Amino acid sequence: MIRKKNILDQNKNNTVEEDHILVKSLEANIEMFKNLFRDDEMLIIRKFQNKYLPTAKCCLIYLAGMVNNDLLNENVIQPILQNNLSEEIQTNHLLEELQYKIIVSNNVEMVNRFDELVATVISGDTILLLEGNDNALMISSKGWPSRSIDEPESAKVVRGPREGFTESIVTNLTLIRRKINTPDLKLKFREIGERTHTKVCICYLEGLALEEILAELEKRLDAIKIDAILDSGYIQELIRDAPFSPYETVGYSERPDVIAGKLLEGRIAVVVDGSPFVLTVPFVLAESFQSDEDYYNNFIFASFNRLLRMVGVFVATGLPAVYLAIVTFHQEMLPTPLLISISSARQGVPFPSAFALFFMLLVFDIIREAATRMPTPIGQAVNIVGTLVLGQAIVEAKIVSAPVIIITAISGIMKLLSPTALGSVIVLRLFFLLLASVLGIYGYIFGMILATLHLMNVRSFGVPFMLGLSSVKNHNGQDIWIRSPWWSMTLRPKIIGARNLVRHSMKKTPGSKPK
Repeated sequence: MIRKKNILDQNKNNTVEEDHILVKSLEANIEMFKNLFRDDEMLIIRKFQNKYLPTAKCCLIYLAGMVNNDLLNENVIQPILQNNLSEEIQTNHLLEELQYKIIVSNNVEMVNRFDELVATVISGDTILLLEGNDNALMISSKGWPSRSIDEPESAKVVRGPREGFTESIVTNLTLIRRKINTPDLKLKFREIGERTHTKVCICYLEGLALEEILAELEKRLDAIKIDAILDSGYIQELIRDAPFSPYETVGYSERPDVIAGKLLEGRIAVVVDGSPFVLTVPFVLAESFQSDEDYYNNFIFASFNRLLRMVGVFVATGLPAVYLAIVTFHQEMLPTPLLISISSARQGVPFPSAFALFFMLLVFDIIREAATRMPTPIGQAVNIVGTLVLGQAIVEAKIVSAPVIIITAISGIMKLLSPTALGSVIVLRLFFLLLASVLGIYGYIFGMILATLHLMNVRSFGVPFMLGLSSVKNHNGQDIWIRSPWWSMTLRPKIIGARNLVRHSMKKTPGSKPK
């Protein structure tokens, strides 16, 4: 349904009221559109008339570049121009006859409200005006260029589907529906943005998604009052829990298979028109360590990779702080040969280890950000120059020691194992490093305690953010630290999929011999 709105004429400062309607004069109606879209050269006004019926004076109004021109020419203009309307239809109900018998389109509606017609034109559809009629036809004709479906750059896989979301909400919903062929997949639409009127769709599986979470999500979306929604990132920030936390409490993905998998566990997806990233709620910490490829590979190999990601996050956040604490405050914890090696490497370095670590971590993040924003060939060159040439030059110039370069490189590589946790890893690493520079190893332990307490208090739409991390025996822990075999994961996660916990009823290991 097209949203009602007031449209401001900036040149005349006149407001078109919601109850403003069309008149029976074709030229007067055209003039209203010309005044509203003044100085907009993309507005196309196409007048034409049937040669057999002089009273059939028509006009198409649409925006160039947003419609399918072939569809308009073949299914609207050509049938009206070439058919003998005086013989085929009843001329006393000409507009209705055009709607039901002449125009070939999958969606044609009749309205007379000017604000709805304007919204139709802006959204990429076409309106048909007729002389002597105060109604108009809204014809579905969207046909702007769009990006093809290909593998997303942010989530490449060796094994698995290669499809990725695009900027078209219709295409994205189609990709999801292809994965989940059931009428239980429900779609709820709304428009957000006072000026952009961006289409947003809530996707969920009826019978799986909790009604409390769905109601809370709808409440937060309806509370958004903002001029524009240009990407799903706007909504992600506006609806998230714990807005000042470094951890994301709303998930996102560019892959239809990932979103389908989350929907099948009872989560809810939010699809935003113009964005290839689809949001999911609730989002828990364990999802930061999961990869879509885990579910396509052998469960043993997938579990090993997941453990690597978890270890990588702990190493990335804690290694610089622990190294600084030991070499600065607790040298007695190091073996003597290693302590002598580190001390000899620091000979001639004018800066303390704390400053060197802060400096090198900042340099590493600058190189990472620069390589990300550059085109791929240039980004690779920046990585090579930054990691090899610059690092070697800094060590030879005695600005920092070689162990600092090693610690920085290990921490930087480890944090890239979990891209979705990148922001929180950077913030926590600096926080731990700051505490360790003042209090030593006790500062790092104190920081870990604070981080754990914070995580225990974070919720995502009422679901504990640490859900499943303390579970080992029950089914909640089957897809957390490791990825259990599919035949053993018979139940969905509690709380999230509480309405229907049964995933499948397979009892025996595939290939096992019957007793």
